[in-house]
Amino acid sequence: MTDAIRVEDLRKQYDDVQALEGVDLTVPEGSFFGLLGPNGAGKTTFINILVGLVRRSGGTAEVFGHDVEDDYRAARDAIGLAPQEFNVDRFFPIHEVLEHKAGYHGIPRSEARERADEVLERVGILDKRDTRFDWLSGGMKRRFVLARALITDPDLLILDEPTAGVDVQLRHDLWELITDLNESGTTVLLTTHYIEEAERLCDEVAILDSGSVVTVASPEELMERGPDTITVTLREAPDALPDLGLDDGRVESVDLEGDRLVVTAREGGLVAPNLVRALDRTGNDIVDFDVSRTSLEEVFVELTRQNESVSDGADGGSGDADEADTARDRQAAVAATNGTDSSAGTDSDAGTADGGAGR
Repeated sequence: MTDAIRVEDLRKQYDDVQALEGVDLTVPEGSFFGLLGPNGAGKTTFINILVGLVRRSGGTAEVFGHDVEDDYRAARDAIGLAPQEFNVDRFFPIHEVLEHKAGYHGIPRSEARERADEVLERVGILDKRDTRFDWLSGGMKRRFVLARALITDPDLLILDEPTAGVDVQLRHDLWELITDLNESGTTVLLTTHYIEEAERLCDEVAILDSGSVVTVASPEELMERGPDTITVTLREAPDALPDLGLDDGRVESVDLEGDRLVVTAREGGLVAPNLVRALDRTGNDIVDFDVSRTSLEEVFVELTRQNESVSDGADGGSGDADEADTARDRQAAVAATNGTDSSAGTDSDAGTADGGAGR
């Protein structure tokens, strides 16, 4: 089976800012893969290299075996991109925008019309087909951006903050839609600042920080790396911390807070039975017992904090990288639209930088 995405030693430098530094990453075909990282981590640059908006400085990047520069058109035709920003032609009805987008990828006009209605129905806004983009509500705009990504029936769907700024109900509707797409065989690459979203949806996540991959694992594996918190409420508050005799290397700390005993330990579910026995042995009656697992968000914060302390001052600052990402990527989008960049100029809608460009 061909990997959906394979990058090796991927590098991108903007003047004196190293946005990506030796990224190695494989996204299996059919997976739901999360790309997490703080602002300035290099996520936008990574995506824009995949869709042909930005040229890499070094390394290799392939989409379903197609090099994103040497075999640009085949790689780009396999991708549907739903960007965070609303970069849509605002002067046409949305069904026409979709038909134009399909045409960029060689889909005949008659088929494009059918596909436009199909994807609008799929995202729940078919009744708005004759409405201009500007006249849609914020939630409908999010739905439309997803419809535009789906118009080419892509094998790889890239979602950049797909639920940013939407209400809870729409977020869950989009989750359900995206999950259905993945279960039908579409590979999904998701970037999000809602860690709960990645925890709930993704099979595997990569944490990117300062242009480098910190780790790749399933959300479950990542959460197992962090300590759990065991909170025991006792019937009577002890005068001092009980001598529990927990000779267990997994226990990191034991604290007494009034009538509550708080134990921080790795694999808390396995430590809990020994703790109960120790409390019983010391004559402490238990009123309530709770084991709280480390969240993916807590692990994410810890990993990026550790990486920040290691690389502090080595890359000129993540804020500078983020500004460079944004400015240079917008310049590349204009170049791609005008056909001045050979890696992207073959497609007027490269990376959906401007959904109406080139008409």
